[in-house]
Amino acid sequence: MAADGADDASGAARESLRDRAYRILRQRIVDVELQPGQRLVERDLAAEMEVSRIPLREALRRLEAEGLVVLVPQRGALVSPFTPADVRDLFDVRESLEVLAARLAAERADDAGLARLGARLDDARAATARGDRPAIAAANAAFHAAIVDLADSPLLTSLMRPLDARLQWLFRLTADRDPGEQCAEHEELYTAIAAHDTERAASYALRHVAAGRAPSLELAHSWSHPDIDPVKVTHTRRRARR
Repeated sequence: MAADGADDASGAARESLRDRAYRILRQRIVDVELQPGQRLVERDLAAEMEVSRIPLREALRRLEAEGLVVLVPQRGALVSPFTPADVRDLFDVRESLEVLAARLAAERADDAGLARLGARLDDARAATARGDRPAIAAANAAFHAAIVDLADSPLLTSLMRPLDARLQWLFRLTADRDPGEQCAEHEELYTAIAAHDTERAASYALRHVAAGRAPSLELAHSWSHPDIDPVKVTHTRRRARR
């Protein structure tokens, strides 16, 4: 019985370490501290986060499922290059799902939900006023996530969840896009949702997403690595130092 208890405790510890490694790596990628196309050296990351390679590899597999990491069998990992083609595909999906989310949010939002959405908008306004680009990106991502919550559709939520990290990453990578303009577009969208005007909310959502496509694709060419070869990036597996 004691052995079972020890196994349970050990399993909880492993999960905790995995979740911690996942959270740290995810944030470092989203914040572009780890650049698109950058090799991820397991030995160095494990040492930095003070975890063994087992929970680190579990975290990397989870990040791969979210599209943030590329794993090359028997070689290693790198941050996903996130090419202009990836940005284009993300906008294609956003133009469908986020428009639906806005329509459903306008139909179903209650006072408490609108208050939460308004709070996210206030966060974006404050970050924009400070010129705090990381905070602007986080606030904008939170605003979009709040609209999905207001839509009150478990299926839509499950479809959007895998995109959440990539949206945060996109907002961070395109932080040079005019934050004041984005904030104004969010204010229009909030007003339509608060008025329970489903058609206007859907129209504003489509216009908002579409407005970001061209500048985001243009910015993508400045930081993406569309021709990167993951196998070449991860080909040096042996230790470079002792």
